[in-house]
Amino acid sequence: MPNLAPIVLFVYNRPKHTRRTLAALEKNLLAKDSLLYIFSDAAKNADAVEDVNKVRAIIREPWDFKHITIIERHKNWGLANNVIDGVSKVIQEHGSVIVLEDDLETSPYALTYFNDGLTRYAAEERVMEISGYMYPVQHPRRLPKSFFFRVANSWGWATWKRAWDHFNPDIEELTKNFKRRDIKRFSIDGKENFWKQVKEFKAGKINSWAIRWYLSVFKQNGLVLYPRHSMIQNIGTDGSGTHSDLDNVYKVELATAKVKYFPTEIEENKKAYDAIKYFYAHRKGNIAERIVRYLIKRFSKK
Repeated sequence: MPNLAPIVLFVYNRPKHTRRTLAALEKNLLAKDSLLYIFSDAAKNADAVEDVNKVRAIIREPWDFKHITIIERHKNWGLANNVIDGVSKVIQEHGSVIVLEDDLETSPYALTYFNDGLTRYAAEERVMEISGYMYPVQHPRRLPKSFFFRVANSWGWATWKRAWDHFNPDIEELTKNFKRRDIKRFSIDGKENFWKQVKEFKAGKINSWAIRWYLSVFKQNGLVLYPRHSMIQNIGTDGSGTHSDLDNVYKVELATAKVKYFPTEIEENKKAYDAIKYFYAHRKGNIAERIVRYLIKRFSKK
């Protein structure tokens, strides 16, 4: 099939996750017709060398894609710099891109959904991302089979050069005119910690490309397409990754069919907004559930 968006996969030092990610991706309906770029980051320290080498052996196996291009970093770039550079280079060449990391398991229909969304909204300036992940909200069947929401999600996504051109790595510039009402809108009425991430980035506590991408989309009053049933399962929230932790609240059931409905009105869906806002507000559970989760995390790290 012509004009399929290339896939960009970022890997580091998790061989088991990388194999699961590639095995699921290979089962996608459009895998054999898709270009795959794999960016392999170099070891940050001596402890990571063995697993980085295992990952590099896995990505060189004969996976069934149209063509695989492997870019092995010779020094450790870190996830943020790796993603920004990799996406920028591939999208400059191809005009659109599907982005995955080494801990994301895809539905067999994920590539179809991404490519259909990219084609349908290619000329819609306000649509800036196609999100593959969908939160495990209550009563999902009350929502359309796909819809628009404001938050740019980083767990499997796609975009166009026209949208990525708005990406600004300078967080000070992105937030210099923010007012209290902007912070409230950005944080979904204060129900998610997006502004906390901004403050942590400014304080040097995190180095997130994703919060800067969401800020870039937000500044353009952009929208993101979401599927009702998630095309992505994050298998990295098991404490094994640089930015992961033990947490099952984001666990989903992968989509088992193609998305056939795409909204014609380019506006945020109110029912979806309310459902995701409720999820944000209640995902940590009551006090007892939070204590249990904290103890599991604490003792699993010993």
